[in-house]
Amino acid sequence: MTPVTTTTDQPWWKGAVIYQIYPRSFQDSNGDGIGDLRGITQRLEHVARLGVDAIWISPFFTSPMRDFGYDIADYCDVDPIFGTLADFDALVARAHELGLKVTIDQVYAHTSDLHDWFAHSRASRTGDKADWFVWADPRADGTPPNNWQSVFGGPAWTWDARRGQYYMHQFLSSQPQLNLHKLAVQDALLAAMRFWLDRGVDGFRLDALNHSMHDPQLRDNPPAPDTGKPRTRPFDFQIKRYSQSHPGVVDFIKRIRSLCDTYGAIFTVAEVGGDLSEAEMKAYTAGESHLNSAYGFNFLYADRLTPALVAETVDRWPDEPGMGWPSWAFENHDAPRALSRWCAPEDRPAFGRLKAMLLVALRGNAILYQGEELGITQVDIPFERLQDPEAIANWPLTLSRDGARTPLPWSADAAQAGFSDAQSWLPVGDENLCRAVDAQEADANSLLNHTRAMLALRKANPALRHGSMDMVIADDQRLLFRRRANGQSLLCLFNLSGEPAAWPDDVAPTNTVLSAVNGAAPGILPPFGGLMIEE
Repeated sequence: MTPVTTTTDQPWWKGAVIYQIYPRSFQDSNGDGIGDLRGITQRLEHVARLGVDAIWISPFFTSPMRDFGYDIADYCDVDPIFGTLADFDALVARAHELGLKVTIDQVYAHTSDLHDWFAHSRASRTGDKADWFVWADPRADGTPPNNWQSVFGGPAWTWDARRGQYYMHQFLSSQPQLNLHKLAVQDALLAAMRFWLDRGVDGFRLDALNHSMHDPQLRDNPPAPDTGKPRTRPFDFQIKRYSQSHPGVVDFIKRIRSLCDTYGAIFTVAEVGGDLSEAEMKAYTAGESHLNSAYGFNFLYADRLTPALVAETVDRWPDEPGMGWPSWAFENHDAPRALSRWCAPEDRPAFGRLKAMLLVALRGNAILYQGEELGITQVDIPFERLQDPEAIANWPLTLSRDGARTPLPWSADAAQAGFSDAQSWLPVGDENLCRAVDAQEADANSLLNHTRAMLALRKANPALRHGSMDMVIADDQRLLFRRRANGQSLLCLFNLSGEPAAWPDDVAPTNTVLSAVNGAAPGILPPFGGLMIEE
């Protein structure tokens, strides 16, 4: 790709580092074993000290919690488990005092089956909300109207005797699919978005956005080719051509952007997964009338971090006019912890340092999941303590998402690691106690302090924050790319392997080193070594 010089006159979100908070597991303030909004407010100084630009708070809205907040019963209120609207307002005020922007999740593909909208919709085929959800008559033999399958297993249709029809759900049967083809539904969702904008929210992460519209003709999905990979769900046997990814999503996105623009520099980022994710992310972020950014699952489910994976992923987002701005996440609440996927246990300290340097070096926004700054690893949750409905339904073939949602360890020696005074909703995980915040605060060489240094480095160098990116080397071991902006040029060189790598012949070993990890130095590239060199 051709390097393009960028200016420093950029919106706050471009090149931002965003810290994801999973509220159930961040900090419990009232002793019920579940994290809450007041707990987040109490611990915001930790987040601010990292040097991030914004927080992203996973759902805290009114919900029966069958999918832990992603099944919303009221878009405009706080679930009592997490607190009150006043608690949310206090959180926003404190975040802004600390210089942090606040972004929140919005879930527009579905609601909870306890939402008032669904209660009205299922009550009658002629009511004012009758078509706010996706309903369909059975086939002549009484079976569902087509072959669509849900992500969590089984048909994407559930029979409702009150209407004498099936309703669609792409996830749990308690998450009925909204009919976003109807403008009144879009209007209601935009009103909910305005509600939070008026409370001072600075941005939105749009969950499963490509799941938000279906094919109105309800055509069958074609079968997916057998790739040889294990398929644990009926969902994996189909190409999701008609059950999701309808082109009408783009017009709804334009309405979202139009609303957000009336509030100024509001940040919008879409989560997009699936077979067509790359094309959809670009369509959702193209030009100035769509979303600001999108992120997919390129890194979140990869079993190895290789130079080829990085090069192929970032090269799909060239610095060209009209091209959207990417966001990158190595971890989140749905994916296994990266250090448990990408390296052997004995290599985790070194790999954690390398991973932090790479994340801040990539062109795009960096999303840091709570605990990633500590090197938290995946916790093995026993079956009797599982909470994740997908893992329970598919046990033992599906890796539990609970293992990445465990409470944050604040104090190595405190009960429940300082997260709560009561037994926590998920076990903290004994293996992560040594990685607690207080233990790392006292260690100048800890991953926590290294992460702070990396974020400060990114913030201080425009080439890292929003510069262009030019891939130079991506072989079996080495990853080398150049970042440029405002006359600054940086070479970012990484050895992603556990063996020493050769120093690139055409890189002078005499340039100024901006930062180095794991013993790397000019002319020397040890296992998991990394350098940023100023040219």
